[in-house]
Amino acid sequence: MGANDSYGMIPFTEEHRLLRETVRKYANDKLAPRAIELDQQKQFPHEAVKEMGELGLLGAYFPEEYGGSGMDFVTFIIGMEEINRVCGNTGITYTAHTSLCMAPIADLGTEEQKKKYLPPLASGEHIGCFGLSEPEAGSDAGNCKTTAIRDGDHYVVNGAKQWITNAREARTMVATVKTDPSQGRSRGISALIVDMQTPGVSVPKVEDKLGLRGSSTGQVFLDNVHVPAENLLGEENTGFGTFMQTLEGGRVGIGAMALGLAQGAFERSVAYMKERKTFDKLLAQHQALQFALADMATEIEAARLLVYRAAFMKAAGQPFGKEAAMAKLYASEVAMRATEMAIQIHGGYGYTVEYEVERIWRDAKLCTIGEGASEILRMVIARQILGRATKGEAG
Repeated sequence: MGANDSYGMIPFTEEHRLLRETVRKYANDKLAPRAIELDQQKQFPHEAVKEMGELGLLGAYFPEEYGGSGMDFVTFIIGMEEINRVCGNTGITYTAHTSLCMAPIADLGTEEQKKKYLPPLASGEHIGCFGLSEPEAGSDAGNCKTTAIRDGDHYVVNGAKQWITNAREARTMVATVKTDPSQGRSRGISALIVDMQTPGVSVPKVEDKLGLRGSSTGQVFLDNVHVPAENLLGEENTGFGTFMQTLEGGRVGIGAMALGLAQGAFERSVAYMKERKTFDKLLAQHQALQFALADMATEIEAARLLVYRAAFMKAAGQPFGKEAAMAKLYASEVAMRATEMAIQIHGGYGYTVEYEVERIWRDAKLCTIGEGASEILRMVIARQILGRATKGEAG
């Protein structure tokens, strides 16, 4: 599948096309050669964060006055697809930093908050994370137990966050907290901007994971952390809506991540089938493998259309929650099928590190879990179709 074969029906601007070419070259030249080492050594992609800041990718769709590049949300999705085509570790770091930390500050922050926090995040000087999941609040996102009790001009925060991407490296966290414990599930929740260097914040554990092993996924403990009241993001006790909005954009990002991983596995499979022989024939001449490749290509193109439809809807300011859920659900499951088939096509070599498809398969699994597991997304989609959407279990 060539660089331009799949995009004819997507209304990219010339700016989008130029960006894709730039990011693809960067990914091929800089990220691809480091991808195996990041995975094997469990190395956080510090160098890539710096490079993406210099290229303007971290602040791609944020205003220039806050250090951004002044482009649109679609440019971020283009970047996600191209980066994940070669390196999932860099991709997951990118989306957690940009769509989960920077986006809520840009969307809901005061002028002072934007000027203070966005420029160092856009440049890569600071790394961001999103503190939503807890030991008892993953898919059950409204079951927030971390409390933030107002004490004069501060909130005193106590609790624990779980599965936080970029946890150990982050300087800025957008965290969900219970500011009114008297209210029930999904109510009395607020969003706070937390400086991770504040006394009482600790990251005692980074998880040893199946895939995305170069990404830092950790626990964050908050023990009597004093956060200035001015760091409240949006209105107090309206945080559930804030992070649901954040997750919708994040789901498009994870959909693009899954799309990029699937595309990477597909491209490696095409190349391998054109060079590997069995029974005196190239693999590309075996009809069974041709059929498998045809299925991979068809599903990847369908996923691409879903992902970019959701991205363009968000960029246009249209409601896109259902479309984001569909894109993320379908693309993530396509990624699992495509990467598993890529291993099968490679045979024994597919089970080895050298050919990289085993790493892509391991990395892709997260896409069916993070930002709403597939089961939760099916609930979200069905409820929107049936007109019975609730606010308490959207995941």
